This record gives sequence, C-alpha cells and structure tokens, in this order.
Amino acid sequence: MVKAGQEFGVETWQRFKRVLRTFVASDEGHKALWMLAGLITFLVSINALNVLNSYVGRDFMSAIADKNLPRFITRAWLYVGVFALSTVAAVMSSYLEQRLGLLWRDWQTRQLLSRYLANRAFYRLELEGYLQNPDQRIAEDVRSFTTTTLSFVLMMLNAAFTIVAFSGVLWSISPRLMIAAIVYALAGSFLAFWLGHRLVDLNVRQLDREADFRSELIQLREHSEPVALLQLEEFAHRRILKRLDYLVANWRQIISVNRRLGFFTNGYNYLIQIVPVIIVAPLFIRGDFEFGVVTQSVMAFAQLMGAFSLAVSQVQPISSYAATVSRLDKLMTAIRADEAAFEKPLPDPPGKPKRIAYRHLTLYRPDGVCLIKDLTIQIEHGARMLITGSSGHAKVALFRATAGMFNSIEGSIDRPDAEAMMFLPERPYLTKCTLREVLVQPSKENSTPDSELLDILRRLQLDAVIEEAGGLDVDHDWANVIGISEQARLLVARIVLARPAFAFLDRLSTAMDKLHAQEVLKLLSEQNIAYIVLGTSDDQANNFDTVLDIAMDGAWSLQKLIH
Repeated sequence: MVKAGQEFGVETWQRFKRVLRTFVASDEGHKALWMLAGLITFLVSINALNVLNSYVGRDFMSAIADKNLPRFITRAWLYVGVFALSTVAAVMSSYLEQRLGLLWRDWQTRQLLSRYLANRAFYRLELEGYLQNPDQRIAEDVRSFTTTTLSFVLMMLNAAFTIVAFSGVLWSISPRLMIAAIVYALAGSFLAFWLGHRLVDLNVRQLDREADFRSELIQLREHSEPVALLQLEEFAHRRILKRLDYLVANWRQIISVNRRLGFFTNGYNYLIQIVPVIIVAPLFIRGDFEFGVVTQSVMAFAQLMGAFSLAVSQVQPISSYAATVSRLDKLMTAIRADEAAFEKPLPDPPGKPKRIAYRHLTLYRPDGVCLIKDLTIQIEHGARMLITGSSGHAKVALFRATAGMFNSIEGSIDRPDAEAMMFLPERPYLTKCTLREVLVQPSKENSTPDSELLDILRRLQLDAVIEEAGGLDVDHDWANVIGISEQARLLVARIVLARPAFAFLDRLSTAMDKLHAQEVLKLLSEQNIAYIVLGTSDDQANNFDTVLDIAMDGAWSLQKLIH
C-alpha cells in the first residue's frame, strides 16, 4: 500500500500490474491495445516531425540571416506543411488518449462497483468505519487514476522517443551541449524531489479534507428539515466551518511548498532558454556554424530538457497521483479483506426447508456486552411472531444477524435461500425511480400485470399515491413526494408482490398507525407470508401466534399465544 510520505511499494506495483493484466485480458482490453498501438504510432510521428521541424527552422532562420529570399519562401512553405502534419498527429493523439482513458475508467469502475456491492461489502465497510468516503474513491479517484496513469505512461513513452530523436541532433551540434543537458536535468530532478517530497503526504490529506467538507454539506442538504425544525443551524454551521478550517490549513501548507518549488522550477525553466545559447553562441561567433544552428540548438535543448526533466515539471501532478493511488489502494485492500472475511454461503440444496432456526445464538455489541444469549428456537413457514424486549439493540441485532449483516456472533442461523426472506427496515428507503421499479423486482418487471400492482396498492390504501404517480412508469423522488407511512406501505407492497416465505418488519408501528399496520399484517397472512415483527408489548396480540421477549441481560423467553 502507498502510505503518506512513502514511495510506491513493491506490493502496490504488483497490484497495479494485476489490474493491468486483467484489463488487457478483457474484451475492452483488446480494444485498448489497438488504441495504444495507434497512440504510439502518432507519438513517433510527432517526434519525427519535431526533428524535421528543427532542421526546417534552422534553414528558415539562416535564410533570413543571409537575406536569401527564394530559400526563405521555400522553407516557409515547408514550415507550413510540417505544422499541418503536426497538428493532425497531435489532435489524433489527444483523441485516442481520451478514448482510451474513458474505456479504462469505464471498465475499472464497473469492476470496482461489482466487488463493492457484492455480498453487501459496502454495508460492512461503512459499519466498520475503516474507510472514509468510498463514494469519492470510486467516482473521482478511479477517473483520476486511469487518466493520470495513461497520461504518465504516454509522457514517458514520448520522453523516450524525444531523447532518441534529439540526442543525435544535440550531439551533432556539440557534444558539450549534450553533456550539459544530461547534467542539468539530473541536478534539476534531484532538487525538485527534495523541495517537493512533502506534497505526497499533503495531497493525501487534502483529498480527505475536501471529501469531509463536501460530506458535511451533503448531510445538511439531506437532513435540512430536521435541522430546521430542531434549530440546529448553529451546530451544523460549526461542524462545517471546522471541516473548512482543516481544509484551508492543509491547503496553506500545499501552497507554501508550491511557492518554494515554484521559485526553483521557474528559474530552472528560464535557464533552459539561455544555457544552449551560452554554449553554442561562441561557436557561431567564431564562424563554425550558421545562425540557424543557434535557434536549432535552443529548440533541441528545450525538447530534450522536457524529456529529461519530467520529474521537475510534474512534481505536483506526481504527488497528487501518489495520493490517488494511495486512496484507491486502501479501498481495494478493504474490499479484499472483507471478501476474505466474508463466508460465502454454500449453494442451497434441493428441497431446502422453508424455516429459520437459531441454534445457540449469542450476539454481542462491539464493546463485548451480550445482547442475546444462547437463543435456540425455530420459526416455521406460516409463523406470526412478535419480538419484544426492553433492549432495542438486541432486537435490531437479531434483525441484522438474520439478514447476514451482523458480525459479533456465536452459534449459527439456518436460513432458507435469499429469495425466501425479505426485510423492511424501520426507516424506509426509496430513491428516485418509477412506481413500477419500487414495486417489482427487476427480474419480474415484464411478468407482473399492471392490474395486480394496482390491486395491491389499493388494498394498502395507496390510491392517492397511484394518482400522484401519474402512471407506473413516471420517475418521482418518492422521499420528497409522499410521507413515511406511504413509503413503508409501498415497500410492503413490494414484499407482497415478491411473495417470500418470510417477511421481517422492523418496528412497523413507527412508520404507520395501528390501523394500517394491522392491514399490512392481515395482507401478509392472506398471502401465506410468515412475518416476524420487531415491536413492543403494546402491539395487538391477536395479530401474532408467538412472542419472543428479550431481556436487558440477553436472557429470552418464548410464549405461545392462544386466541
């Protein structure tokens, strides 16, 4: 992993090569190789044209110095022709570079998203709190990584071609000029790294500071109503300003380092224009060269310095790139660690029983406090169970453990296959989508008739939602269109239409009134869907057959109800 202030390690380089090999082996990788071959062709062409341009420019300037009009006109037309070809090559090179960068980003993002969303890795990474701002790493850091990596690779290739092309030009003018170029570039690279090495560490921190600041603003926007109602503006303001202070303080350090680096790099670049003149001018004055050789030496020296001095000109981009690689590496490491720790379920055997069995199940809080102790019960298909208790943490822990989203666990849970269980959290979640997408799973969108969808909605007293929707296929931001009760009942309709064997409902009475909650349970029972409800002793007992009560110390009792 690339750590703050350190160079790229062997392990990170190995991971980079694995990613590259996987990309090249994919279908998109074959297209990428053809694009890369085209890019290399254009880079070679650009450098060849630059060398040709140096000789055309030499003769052009010599023609002016000699007042030779016919030679001047001929070289001027050659100049125009070389510029036209160079323009075409440069534009096509830029086009292919952007297309290749987009292709790589698209592939890399899809691969990362698949692993991030697989087996609820996104939930566990957020729960553990190990990784900050994974959304930014996937959206922005992948873009920066792919485009910058490609840019650096092409710059190094172009630098290699330039060194090969212009070394001969400089050597033919003066071996001393060639030696001066090498010494000047090596000294400049060393001093640039010495002056700018802190930028890697500072850029890693800056990316996190920017993300934290943006996160606070997003939190305020998403919770604007409760913030306004509870008059928490001052509290939110202080938190946002605190994030801004961190961001600004770190950015000041970056500016300070860049100022020091800027004094050196600007002076370094200015001297590039005068060094070759100082070396070649005496030769011209003695009559060893014509005047055009002086201008050619300046151009060739500048080209060679650009190739040799990538470290000097790219200190800030390299440090930002190192920070990006560090953040992506941490994301990949976290996902790999989660994949290694996550026990993938075995394939469901034929005829797997539709029941849930807790066998000596003990659940703990992160601090080690026991929430449920040695729970051993079996929930059969068709059951109607209410889970009560004075410990809300215990009930929620059992809810999450049954869904496979709780880690501090002893004992075992036997579950039916994933399609046989559905869960309704206490706070429903609906994103911007159509009513059909809310109600029907993607695999069943074309097989569920509209009449069935509308019947279920009317049964749950959602006629107003049907009217509000304006059709089943119109996008709405449901969280801002309808209330919590309607959102919860829409998700209940989704459960009913999916017809699982079991439905787990977290504190149903929080989201809706007793009449709506009773109608929901009645509908589930009619559809032969077993339901397990996290609730309280105030819930109507006639809706349940058994009550599981969990005490504060983790002890539990199971009571069968007689109606």
